[in-house]
Amino acid sequence: MNSHSSKRYLALSGGVGGAKIVLGLSAVLRSEELTVVANTGDDFEHLGLHICPDIDTVLYSLADWSNKELGWGQAEESWTFLGALKRLGGEDWFSLGDKDMATHILRTQMLRSGASLSEVIEELRIKMRVAHRVVPMSDDRVRTEVHCKKGGTLSFQHYFVRERCKPEVSGFNFLGVKSAKPSPGFLSALSGSLNAVFICPSNPFVSVAPILKIPGVLERLRAVKVPIIVVSNIVGGEAIKGPAAKMMTELGMPQTALGVAKHYVKQYGDLITGFIIDTADAHLEKEIVDLGLETIVTKSVMVTLKDKVALAEEVLAFATTLEA
Repeated sequence: MNSHSSKRYLALSGGVGGAKIVLGLSAVLRSEELTVVANTGDDFEHLGLHICPDIDTVLYSLADWSNKELGWGQAEESWTFLGALKRLGGEDWFSLGDKDMATHILRTQMLRSGASLSEVIEELRIKMRVAHRVVPMSDDRVRTEVHCKKGGTLSFQHYFVRERCKPEVSGFNFLGVKSAKPSPGFLSALSGSLNAVFICPSNPFVSVAPILKIPGVLERLRAVKVPIIVVSNIVGGEAIKGPAAKMMTELGMPQTALGVAKHYVKQYGDLITGFIIDTADAHLEKEIVDLGLETIVTKSVMVTLKDKVALAEEVLAFATTLEA
C-alpha cells in the first residue's frame, strides 16, 4: 500500500529514456495504478523477424532483464548468432543478441499465427513476470521514416542504427499512422478514470509524436481533463540518450529544454500543462513558465534506481498539485 493508492496514471514512453522513469514509477505505484503505452513507430522487420525496440526496452527494464551498461538488450548477453551471421555475409548492422533473439522469434511466431501485437506483448509481459501493464500504442503497423537533407528518406532503424544518426534530418513521416487505431489497452486507459498523463523523457520527434499522431489520441487526451506532464529529454543542452539534440539543431530549433517546451506548445497547444526540467536548466524556468506551462526544477538525470524512484516521486507529487 502507498500514498498513491486508488489513483490511475498513464505513461507514454519511447525506449531507453522512457524506460528509466517507467521503472521508477513501477517502484512506487501498484500494478493497477500504471499503464505504460510504448511507441511502435521504431518497430521493423529484420531477418524475417518482427522487432519492437522500444517495447522490449521497457519490458526488459521492468523485468530486470536489461543490460544496464548498454541501456538496451538483455543482461549477460552473448552474440554467437550475430557472429555466425557475419561469417556468412548476412546483415549484421543491427545487434541481435542470443537471448534477445528468443523474444523476437516468439513474437514473430505468435503474430504469424494470428495474434495481435497487444496479445503478444501481454503474453511476453506475463512470461517476464512484469506486474505493470505495458501496451503498444497500436496494433496497426506504423513505421517512422526520417527525411534526410542528403540521401532521401531512411527507415528509422536504418537512420538510427545502420547510419548511426549521421545524416542531417529535415523532417519525419509516420507511414500508416493515419489509418492506425489506438491499441485496446491504450483506449482502455484513456477511457477510464485517470489522475495524470506523463510524457516520458523520450525523443519528441520520433518516440512521442507517433503515439500522439494516432487519430483520436489528442482528442481523448484533451477529454480526460487531467494534468499532462512532460519530463524534458534535454538536460544542459544535451539529449539524455539518442539523437534528439542533434535533430533539434538540424531542424533549426534551440538545443535546450526551452526548445523542447516550445515544440510541445507549438505542436499540441494547451494539451500540455506541466513541464519538468533539470537543475542544470533552472535558468530557463521563467521562460518556460511564460509559455503557460507549470514547471518544477529537479534532478532529472537518472543513473541509479534511487534516481529513478526519486524522480518518479517528484513527478507524482507535481501531478497532485496540478489536479483540478
